[in-house]
Amino acid sequence: MSQDSDHPPAKKFKPGSPIFYHRPKGEMHSGPRKQPPVPVELQRRNLPIYQARAQLIGQLRQLDSAVIIGETGSGKTTQIPQYLYESSIGRQGIIAITQPRRVAAFSLANRVSEEKKTELGKLVGYTVRFEDVTSEETKIKFLTDGMLLREAIGDPLLRKYSVVVLDEAHERTIHTDVLFGVVKSAQKKRRELGKLPLKVIIMSATMDVDLFSQYFSNAPVLYLEGRQHPIQVFYTKQPQSDYLQAALVTVFQIHQEAPSTHDILVFLTGQEEIEAMTKTCRDIAKHLPDGCPQMTVMPLYASLPHSQQLRVFQSAAKDHRKVILSTNIAETSITISGIKYVVDTGMVKAKKYNPDNGLEVLAVQRVSKAQAWQRTGRAGREDSGTCYRLYTEDEFEKLEKMTVPEIQRCNLASVVLQLLVLRVPDILTFDFMSKPSPESMRAAIDQLDLLGAVEKKEDEIILTSLGRKMAAFPLEPKFSKTILLSPKFHCTEEILTIVSLLSVDSVIHSPPAKRDEVQAVRKKFISSEGDHLTLLNIYRAFRNLGKNKEWCRENFINGRNMMMVSDVRSQLRDICIKLSMPIESSRTDTRNIRQCLAHGLFMNAAELQPDGTYTTLDSPQPVAIHPSSVLFHCKPACVIYNELLHTSKCYMRDLCVVDADWLYETAPEYFRRKLKNAKN
Repeated sequence: MSQDSDHPPAKKFKPGSPIFYHRPKGEMHSGPRKQPPVPVELQRRNLPIYQARAQLIGQLRQLDSAVIIGETGSGKTTQIPQYLYESSIGRQGIIAITQPRRVAAFSLANRVSEEKKTELGKLVGYTVRFEDVTSEETKIKFLTDGMLLREAIGDPLLRKYSVVVLDEAHERTIHTDVLFGVVKSAQKKRRELGKLPLKVIIMSATMDVDLFSQYFSNAPVLYLEGRQHPIQVFYTKQPQSDYLQAALVTVFQIHQEAPSTHDILVFLTGQEEIEAMTKTCRDIAKHLPDGCPQMTVMPLYASLPHSQQLRVFQSAAKDHRKVILSTNIAETSITISGIKYVVDTGMVKAKKYNPDNGLEVLAVQRVSKAQAWQRTGRAGREDSGTCYRLYTEDEFEKLEKMTVPEIQRCNLASVVLQLLVLRVPDILTFDFMSKPSPESMRAAIDQLDLLGAVEKKEDEIILTSLGRKMAAFPLEPKFSKTILLSPKFHCTEEILTIVSLLSVDSVIHSPPAKRDEVQAVRKKFISSEGDHLTLLNIYRAFRNLGKNKEWCRENFINGRNMMMVSDVRSQLRDICIKLSMPIESSRTDTRNIRQCLAHGLFMNAAELQPDGTYTTLDSPQPVAIHPSSVLFHCKPACVIYNELLHTSKCYMRDLCVVDADWLYETAPEYFRRKLKNAKN
C-alpha cells in the first residue's frame, strides 16, 4: 500500500516578498526557558519551579485537591512527582501522573528515572496501552489517561494510588474527561469509607482554570511562574488559500536570513502532509546558493519509528539548521531545545462525530486560540523567539477561545461501555465536567445495543454478558465484537492479527522520495480483497522470517511498530484464552476472515453507486477510496472501512471487500430501518 498524499504535492518554492507584517498592537507572548546541558542536579535547581518548592510542598501537604497552572517549561511535570515522593507525601501508595499521549508518558518517565538515577521500571516506570514498564518497586508511575481508566474498571477506588496527578488537563481528551469523574468519585468514596485519602492534582498550561477548580469542589489554584522570554508574533497580510505553500515560503525566507543555530518548528496536520513537505524541503535545500546553511529536515508524528522520533531532540551538526515538521504532538509535554522560530499553519486534524448519521470523520480544521498560544510558546524556550502565523489577525480573533473537549465531538460507544462496567448508577447523569449532548449519549447506547453489548429495559440500560466480554479488551467496541465473533468463522488467529495491526500506528513506512521502490517491493503482499488482508500478508511474512529488522528496512516496514503489533497480539490472545475462546486459523481461506470483519464492522460499510461513486450504508454520505488503499484503482461493489478522513473530500481508509448479503444478515433490523429512512 503506497501512502500517497491526498493533498496535492507541495509546490516548488518561489522566492518572493515576505508575506508577514509585525503584530500591530506590539503584543508579546512569552515562553519559558529550558536550561543548557548541565549536571542533572543543577538543572533541577535551575528550573523556575525550584524557587517555589518549599511553599508548594507545604500547600500540597494540606490539600485534598489542587489545580496547578504552570507554563510549559516551568518543570511542573517532571518535578512535582519527585517533590511529592521526596517529602513523603503519598509514600503510602503510588504517585500516578497521567498524560494524554504515549510519547509523553514514555519520555517523561525516562527523564525522571535519569534524574532519580534509577533504572527505568524500578522506582520510576510507565504504562501505556499494550506496554507496561513497572515493577513492585515502582512508586512514581507515568501512564496514559486511558490506562488509568482501565485500571479503574478493576478497582473503582484506585486503592493502589495515594496521589493522582492529571497532567495536560487543558487537552481535554475523551479519556481525561471520563477520568475526572472517576477520580472525583474515588476520592469521595474513599473519604466516606474512612480509607487512605486520595490526593488529586490537576495540572494545566493554560490560565482558563475556573472550570477545573469548580469541578473539584472549588480546589485552590496554585500558579507557577516560568522563565519569560519575549516572542514576536507575525500574521499574514492576506488569508492564505494554500497553507502548505505558505509554510514552505516562510521556512525558506527564515532559512536564508537567520543564523544556522536558530532551529525552526513547523506545525502541520498529519503524516502524509509532513512526508510530502519533508521531500520538497530537502529537494529545494539542495539547490540553494552558496553561503546558505545546510538544512536538516526532520519529520515528527506519532507513527514515525521511535529512533527517528528521538532524532528531533539531538542538536544539528555544525552549520546545519534543524527544521522539524510536526503534528500537534510537539504542542505540549515534550520539549525540543534549540527552537527559535515557530511556523503555525493554524490547522489540526481532529475527530468530528455526527450522532444524527453515526459518522465519525477525521477532518482538518482550525486550531483554537489556546492551541495557537501553546504553539507560539515553543519559540521562546531558551531565548527570545518568533512565531509566524499563516493566517491574518482577523482570522485569529475569530478562532474559538478553547479547543472543544473531545467528549463533545466523538463517538461515545467506548465511554458508555466503560461507565457501565464501572457500575455507574445512571450513565445519562454521570458527572462530566463538560456534558456531551444527549443525542451523542443516545447514539452510543443505540450502537452498543446493535453490537449486543447492552439491552434496553424500560428506562434501564443493562450490560449483557457479551458487553462485559467486550469491555475486557482495550479496544473500540466494534473491534472487541469482531474478535468475539471470530470463533464462529474459525479465524480467530487472523482476526487477532488484523485488529492488532489496526490498533497501532501505521506499520507501513512510505518515504515519498522512494515511491517507485516502495511500490515495487509491496507488490508481493497486495491482496485484491483489500488492505486488511494485505496487512495480514505483511505480518505473516514478518513472523515467518523471524521478525527480521533488515527485512523490515528492505520492505519499508516500520520495525518498531511491527514488534508492537506482535506484543499487542499476544496480549489480546491472552484475553481470548482467559475468556475460554477457541483459537483457530482459517489458513488460506480469506472468505471467512472477510465475513467476520463484515459482521463486526457493519456500521462502517459503503456501497458502489451506478455513477461509480461510493455512499456509506449507515447514512447516505458520499465517500471515496483513499489513495493509500490497495483498492484505489478498483471499484468493488461493497466495502467496509476502518475510518473516514476528510481533506479535499471524505475518504475511506483501510478497506476490505465484502458481500452486501453478509452485512444484511448480521443486522437485518438495522439495515431495514436505514433503507426505510432513506426512502422517506
